[in-house]
Amino acid sequence: MNQNPAISIQDVEKSFRLGLLRRRHVALQGLSLEIQPGEIFGFIGPNGAGKTTTIKILVGLLRPDAGSARVFGREASDPAARARLSYLPEMPDFYDYLKPAEFLMHCGRLSGMPTGRVRGRIPEVLARVGLDPAEKRPLRKFSKGMLQRIGIAQTLLADPDLYIFDEPMSGLDPIGRRWVKDLILDLGRAGKTVFFSSHVLAEAEAVCTRVAFLNRGRVIGQGPLAELLRGHQTPTEILLRGEAARKDPELSALARIEPSGPDTLLLVAAGQDPGPALARISAGGYRILSMQQPHATLEEVFLRALDGEAGRSAP
Repeated sequence: MNQNPAISIQDVEKSFRLGLLRRRHVALQGLSLEIQPGEIFGFIGPNGAGKTTTIKILVGLLRPDAGSARVFGREASDPAARARLSYLPEMPDFYDYLKPAEFLMHCGRLSGMPTGRVRGRIPEVLARVGLDPAEKRPLRKFSKGMLQRIGIAQTLLADPDLYIFDEPMSGLDPIGRRWVKDLILDLGRAGKTVFFSSHVLAEAEAVCTRVAFLNRGRVIGQGPLAELLRGHQTPTEILLRGEAARKDPELSALARIEPSGPDTLLLVAAGQDPGPALARISAGGYRILSMQQPHATLEEVFLRALDGEAGRSAP
């Protein structure tokens, strides 16, 4: 039996009326995505690209004007679909007079979990997010990082199949971002599906199996992370001692030669085998100071996708 995608978005359109003049703002235009069970999927885009609108449609808080959004084969508005996911908004709001265990009990009851199961899960999930199960302080006394942990604790409570996080690393310090990254990796290893938006692209690069780039409500690039990075290779950089190599015609035919202070930098074109250049360096007796082949980062690939989109949109 074929397994339904964890998320299937087909040709979704969504617009809003904004401001005193009620001008129409198009948030999503023909958006299509498919995420398979067990994937860690990064949803990347600038502010206003439509990421949060997409997420709100997936969790049933908004309905699309056109197209369809499905979770494990069911319409996103179906309560049976929502029962299989958990959601952490970008800026969660808590009943800040509650203590952690009280808040989680409230969340569990709202989700329809049996009271006994909620009681059994609360110490487990609090420990998993690094909070003391015996913590008695109300949430209003918690730091931003601790509140983020409480927000993630409520997503873990029912042990769902799909986790949807909207900017889960926003506003966190490096330790907090590392913790969220490790948690997402743990969920992936457990076979869970994670769909998250992020501006922290270095952290997204460290955890995603696939990504999609969103701009102005449209997907402008998507695919497995490894393939996207491999498709944006950078030149091999070879730094040679001194200036002697700058006048070597055989070497200049194999690589671009540039001065680098008192030394010489060779740039072997992306995707080209540096072996012939290295053979000529050895034959010429030139001394290699360093050699590296920098790979493109997710941020660079994303910015190139934006630049390409801007070029296509220009008159």
